[in-house]
Amino acid sequence: MARKTTAPPVEPFDEKIVDIDVASEMESSFLEYAYSVIYARALPDARDGLKPVQRRILYMMADMGLRPDRPYVKSSRVIGEVMGKLHPHGDQAIYDALVRLAQDFSLRLPLVDGHGNFGSLDDGPAAPRYTEARLAPPSTAMTAGLDEDVVDFVPNYDNKLTQPEVLPSAIPNLLVNGASGIAVGMATNMAPHNLVEVVAAGQHLLANPAATLEDVMRFVPGPDLPTGGKIVGLDGIRDAYRSGRGTFRTRATARIENITPRRRGITITELPYLVGPEKVVEKIADGVKAKKIQGVANVQDLTDRTHGMRLVVEVKTGFDPEAVLEQLYRTTPLEDSFGINNVALVGGQPRTLGLLELLRVWVEHRIEVVRRRTAYRLGKRKERLHLVEGLLLAIVDIDEVIQVIRSSDDAGIARARLMDVFDLSEPQATYILDLQLRRLTKFSRIELEKEQSELEKEIAALEEILGSDAVLRRVVSTEMGDVAATYGTPRRTVLLDSAGGATTSAAAAPGGARGRKPAEISLEIADAPTHVLLSATGLLARTAVAPAAAPTASEGDQLDLDGVALGAPGAPGASGAVSRHGRRHAHDALRGDVMTTSRSDIGLVTTAGRMLRVSALELPSIPPTDGAPSLSGGIPVSELVELAPGEEALAVVSLADDAPTLALGTAGGVVKRVAASDVPSNKDEWTVIGLKDGDSVVGAAPAGDDDEVVFISSDSSLLHYAASAVRPQGRAGGGIAGISLAAGQTVVFFGVARAAVRPELTVVTVGGSAGQLPGVGGGSVKVTPYELYPGKGRATGGVRSHRFLKGEDRLVLAWVGEGPARAVGGAGQPVELPAPDHRRDGSGTPLAAPISAIG
Repeated sequence: MARKTTAPPVEPFDEKIVDIDVASEMESSFLEYAYSVIYARALPDARDGLKPVQRRILYMMADMGLRPDRPYVKSSRVIGEVMGKLHPHGDQAIYDALVRLAQDFSLRLPLVDGHGNFGSLDDGPAAPRYTEARLAPPSTAMTAGLDEDVVDFVPNYDNKLTQPEVLPSAIPNLLVNGASGIAVGMATNMAPHNLVEVVAAGQHLLANPAATLEDVMRFVPGPDLPTGGKIVGLDGIRDAYRSGRGTFRTRATARIENITPRRRGITITELPYLVGPEKVVEKIADGVKAKKIQGVANVQDLTDRTHGMRLVVEVKTGFDPEAVLEQLYRTTPLEDSFGINNVALVGGQPRTLGLLELLRVWVEHRIEVVRRRTAYRLGKRKERLHLVEGLLLAIVDIDEVIQVIRSSDDAGIARARLMDVFDLSEPQATYILDLQLRRLTKFSRIELEKEQSELEKEIAALEEILGSDAVLRRVVSTEMGDVAATYGTPRRTVLLDSAGGATTSAAAAPGGARGRKPAEISLEIADAPTHVLLSATGLLARTAVAPAAAPTASEGDQLDLDGVALGAPGAPGASGAVSRHGRRHAHDALRGDVMTTSRSDIGLVTTAGRMLRVSALELPSIPPTDGAPSLSGGIPVSELVELAPGEEALAVVSLADDAPTLALGTAGGVVKRVAASDVPSNKDEWTVIGLKDGDSVVGAAPAGDDDEVVFISSDSSLLHYAASAVRPQGRAGGGIAGISLAAGQTVVFFGVARAAVRPELTVVTVGGSAGQLPGVGGGSVKVTPYELYPGKGRATGGVRSHRFLKGEDRLVLAWVGEGPARAVGGAGQPVELPAPDHRRDGSGTPLAAPISAIG
C-alpha cells in the first residue's frame, strides 16, 4: 500500500512589478540603439575617415607588426585578434570591412595589402582561411605616431585593453577613399578624391585659414574615382562641395575601333564607379533581346589581369558606332549616377559637411596630432638631457661616486647619498646606480657631450614649434607634402562640363541619368556621299571628305595608317587614274579613289582582270584632318576579299548605272573599255577582261570619250590617244592592241588623263636596270610636263620620255598625274624630286634616295 505524503505549503513569492510606459521605453531603447549604430558602427569619423571596425582592424594589424615589409598572415588570424580584443560583433562583419580596405576598385588608396582572391565588382571574396593580408604602405602614414601620445586611447568593450579613439591619419582618408554606410535615420555616401589634389587644398587652407570654397576648388575640381571613367556635368559636384549633398553622372571610357576587318566596334576600358563588367554585359544582352538596344551584334568580356578592364561591343554593319554608344549610355550602366551625402561624425555628432568643412576638420586634426607629438618628443628629450647631465657630473668625479656607492649599505642609501653629495635628482641618481662600468670610459664621455649638444638643439627646435603657430603650421604642411609625394598618383577620372552630342542638355540633376529625356539619335549610318580610297599598299578606307578639296601635302607630312608604313605601289606596272584625286599622303600613295555613297557597292579591279564587289559600309570610316582624310584606320584588301597568290588590287570604281566606262591596260600592251552598265547584279566577282597567259592588268580607271588613255613602257615610250578610239566591249572580251611594244618590253604604267585636268598633268619617270625593283638601288628620275608629249594613234609606239644614263636600260617606275608630283621611299619618307625638265626625251637626275611610290 502506497504511503501518502503531503507537499509543503508554497510560500508567497515576493513580486515587484514596475509600471513602465511602453512608448517611453520604446523611445529610450530605440534612441540607445540608434546612437550605437550611428556612433559605433555605420558612420565614419571626419578626422580619420574610418568607421570603428576599420579603425580597429588597422590598429590591431599595426599592433601585430603586419607592416608592408613583413610576410602576409592569414586573414582569419587578423579577424580573430580584432574580434577577441576590440570588436565583438562577428567575424563576417570584420572580414567584410577588411576586404573593402584591400580592394583597389573600391578605395582610391587601399589601406590593406591583400594576397589572394579579395573579390571583384561582380563576385565576392574567398573565405578568410584562403586569403592573406598585411598593411599597405599608406597605412603606415595612418598609424604613425600612435606610441607618441598623439591621440586619446579609450577602453575596449571589456575594459581590459585600450584602443585609439581616432587614428593620427596623415592621409585625408575620408576625402581620398570616400565612405558609405547606412545608419538609423541617416546614411553617408562620399566619393573618392585624388590624394595630391586634397593635400594641396589642405596646404592652402593651412596657409590661408580664411580661404573660401572657390579657393579650395581650384585644387580639388572634382572626385577621382578608383576605376577612372568620366564625370559628366559638374553642377552637382559644386552643390555637394557647397552643401554636402549633390548628384553627378559617371560614364565609361570607350573608344571606337576596328574589331574585325569588316566590323567596327566599341572598346570599353573603364567603367563607372562600382559597376562591374558582368552587370554591363547582362544589361546589354537584356536590352538586345527586348529590342530596346539596336545595332549590337555581340558583347565580349576580355578583362584579364594583364590588360585590365576590356569590354568589346561589336556593332552591326550599317550602324553608326557613335550613335550606338550614345544609346548604350542611355540604357545601360555604362552611364550611372552617384549621389553624394557627406555625413560624418564631428565631435561624436553626425553632421553634413561640405568640402571646406571636411578639409578644416582634417587640417585641425593634423595640427593637434603634430602639436601633441611635438610636446611628447619635447618631454622625452628633456628627460634624456636631464639624465645625460647627471651622468656627466658623475663622470667628472667618478672615483668619489664609486666610493659613495661602495660605502653604502644598500641601493636606497646609495641613492640618497649621491643626491646629497653631488646635488643630483632622484632619476639621475637611479640612472647612475644602474649604469654599466663600460660606460665610464673616456670615449663614453665624448659621446655623452655630443648627445647633450644634439639634445639641446632638438629641444630648441621643438620648443620653437610649440611656441609659434606659424612654425607649427609649416611643419604640418611639410608633412602633408611628403605624404602626397610618397603615396600620390595621377588623376584617373576625366571631368567634363557636359556630355556633348545629343545629351548635352541633360543636367546632372536628382534622378540621375535615367531621368532625362534623350534626343532622337539616328543609329544607322546615313546614305551620304563618301569617297572610297585605295592605297598603294592595298589598304581600303572611306571618308566623307572629298580629296579634291584637300590641301597638297607638304614635304615631311606624316599621315599614317594604324602605324603601318604605307608606301610602295608594288612592282613595275602599278598605276592609277590620272585625276585631281591622285595626290600624295606621306607614308602612302593613293592608287585609287571613287566617289560613291555610304550604303553603295564599289568595284575592286585586280591585276588578274577580276572585278570584286565590296560594300562601302564594310570599310572603316577615316576621320578628316583639316579637310583631308588622315588615312587612319584602313584595312588590307586581303581581309575583305580573297586574292590569288601574286594578285593585287589596282583600282576602285563605281558600279552605278551612270558611271563612265572603265578603261584597262595590261602589261602586254592591251587596252579595253567596259561599259559600266555591264555589271551582274547577282555576283560578287566577275571577269572584266579576258587575259592571255602571262599577261596582267597594270592599271584601270574610268574613261569618258573626251579623256585620253596613257601608256608608258619599260623602254620609256609614252603613248596617249583619245579614249574614244577604244570601242567598249563586253565583260568576256580580251581587249585590243593599245601600244606597240618592242621585244622584251612591258607596260609599266597605264592610266587615264581626264580632259578637265589635262593641262596640269605631270609625267614622272624613274630609270634603272633590268631586275631592279622600285625603292631598291640607284637610278635617275625625271619630271616633265605632260603637254610636251604629242599624241599618236592607237597601237603605235609612242615617243621617248626618258633617255637612260650609263647602267640604266629600262624604266622601273612611271607615273602621270596632277602636279606638283611628290615621291616617297620604302619607309614612307619624302624623297625630293628635281625641278621640271622641259626636254621631252632628256636624261634623268641621279636619285638622292630610292623611290617606292609617286603621287
